[in-house]
Amino acid sequence: MYNYENSRENPAFEEALLIERLSNIKNKIVVLSGKGGVGKSTVAANLAMSLALSGFKTGLLDIDIHGPSIPTLLGLEDKKLQGTDSVIYPYTYGDSLKVISIGFLLANTDDPIIWRGPEKMGIIQRFIQGVEWGELDYLIVDCPPGTGDEPLSIIQTLDTVTGAVIVTTPQKLAISDVRKSVNFCKKLNVPVIGVIENMSGYICPDCNKTIEIFKSGGGETMAHEMNVPFLGKIPLDPNIVEAGDSGKPFVYFYAETPTGKIMENIINPIINYKNSEEKKTMRFAIPTANGKLCTHFGHCEVFTFIDVDPDSNIIIAKETITPPEHQPGILPPWIAEQGASIIIAGGMGERARVMFEEYNIKVVVGAQADEPEQLVKNYLNNNLLTGINTCDHGECAH
Repeated sequence: MYNYENSRENPAFEEALLIERLSNIKNKIVVLSGKGGVGKSTVAANLAMSLALSGFKTGLLDIDIHGPSIPTLLGLEDKKLQGTDSVIYPYTYGDSLKVISIGFLLANTDDPIIWRGPEKMGIIQRFIQGVEWGELDYLIVDCPPGTGDEPLSIIQTLDTVTGAVIVTTPQKLAISDVRKSVNFCKKLNVPVIGVIENMSGYICPDCNKTIEIFKSGGGETMAHEMNVPFLGKIPLDPNIVEAGDSGKPFVYFYAETPTGKIMENIINPIINYKNSEEKKTMRFAIPTANGKLCTHFGHCEVFTFIDVDPDSNIIIAKETITPPEHQPGILPPWIAEQGASIIIAGGMGERARVMFEEYNIKVVVGAQADEPEQLVKNYLNNNLLTGINTCDHGECAH
């Protein structure tokens, strides 16, 4: 039986072990929600099962400390954590799925987990570094809801995250919280694979008519407003409830139902999602005023951020964001938080250029006042016209 209290406390050993474990995992996807009760664990369980059914070696890590639902959803409520003082062994579910849950620690499923912060952080570290997953194509991580210490620690411990799937419901309260989840990902440079709107209408089992109980479309509208992909709507379906209560994965036992097809269409883009370093989206930042490049980037109205697919050099997304109140040195870290890798500016001081380089952001100065999309296209076609840096004086740190 794995003994958490007797586990190793050698920092150098634990760091080496963490690096070794994570190096065997090709893709790490976190499933997030702004609040509890939106169906996050149902999405995580069915995403992991879909990957496994597609032949991918998949791990499912349920680290929702105060509400571990995966054992119930997969019929594993009687399973206990197995391992030694230094290794945790996941439960093998079928041919290609391995599962670990906080719930496996509980002697009784009704027992609450009453831990303070340091204890939570310790078990998060242990569950990520201590599990002997072997080689995995995907690790799906069912995170605690919200944007607090726990999901932050999970993402930081995972180091490099392929992307996040964010689950919400149509209500205004849930949508407000999920905006925070999107911004949370942006600040941590975690790509948002997409937003799923769960409980979006009720399908009547008698007539198959959809009734909008909680309204519909709030998640989709929010995703478009925040320029992140929208993956689709999952309706309230009695079959989902039945599958969860009986421990039967919905995507396997109800694959041919209308909702099963909806879920398949939502999950397929996640399965096909790629985010390797070779195919990482290029993001440009352009200081903008009145729809064109602002010649002095430190005093612009907004920044236009443009995302480009590096394989095709096609613009795939654009958003405008108001920068923080002007003060020296504030823009480079802020632009880095937005995920930009290139900034095109008319003028910029030497100190600011050095700061951008420290954040691994390439600086192009001397660009002419033109529309942001045209500047990016010209840059990609190697015909961007640049002239004199309009702010080429060392004391400027805007």
